[in-house]
Amino acid sequence: MSANLIHSEADLQTGLAVLLANDPRLAGVVEVAGAIPLRRREGGIEGLLRIVMGQQVSTASAEAIWLRLRAAYEPFDHTKLLRARVDKLQRVGLSGAKIKTLRAVARAVADGVIDFERLASIPADEAHAIMTSVHGIGPWTTDLYLLTCLGHGDAWPAGDLALQEAARLAFDLPARPTAKDFTAMAEIWRPWRAVAARLLWSYYRVVKKREPVPI
Repeated sequence: MSANLIHSEADLQTGLAVLLANDPRLAGVVEVAGAIPLRRREGGIEGLLRIVMGQQVSTASAEAIWLRLRAAYEPFDHTKLLRARVDKLQRVGLSGAKIKTLRAVARAVADGVIDFERLASIPADEAHAIMTSVHGIGPWTTDLYLLTCLGHGDAWPAGDLALQEAARLAFDLPARPTAKDFTAMAEIWRPWRAVAARLLWSYYRVVKKREPVPI
C-alpha cells in the first residue's frame, strides 16, 4: 500500500484530523501554532542535490552554485553527472566532498539503490535507511528530502533540536527527548508523523518567535 503523501492543504488537514483523534493533547498545540505551512520543494535528483548544495554555505552561495551546475548539464540527470569531469565540477563551485556526494547519488540512482518513485510507496523508516546508505546523504538531508520534496506523510526527523524543544514545551517535559525517546513518543502519530512535525515546527515558531531549522 502506498504511503500517505502530503501534496496539498487538504492532505495536511486529513492528517491533522487523524492526529487529533488519536492524540487529543495536540489540540492545545494546534491552538497555539495556528495554520500549518505546506512548504514543498521539487523532487527527484534535482531536489536531492539542491539540498546537498545548500549544506554549510549561505543561501545565496548555494543558489549560485546550483544555477551553475544546472546550466552546465542538460539534460540534468544521473547519466550526465556520472560522466562529469572533476575539474568542471570544481569550476562550478563544488567542493571535493560535494563532488563525491554528487557522484555517489548519481551512482545510486543508476544502480537502482535510489528509486525516487518507490521511496513514496514504502514506509518512511525504510526510505530513510535507503537514502542514508548513500555516501554524503545523512539524516538531515534525508529528512528534509522526505518531508519537503517527496511529501512523505510519515517522515519523522527525531533528531531535530527544534522539534525536540517544541515537544518539551508543548507537553511540559522535564528535558528535550532524545532521538530514541522521541521516536517512541511519536508512535501514536503514525502514519502522519510528518504532519506532527510540521505542527510542532509551527508551534516552535510561535513560542520562540523565530524560524526552526531545517524547515
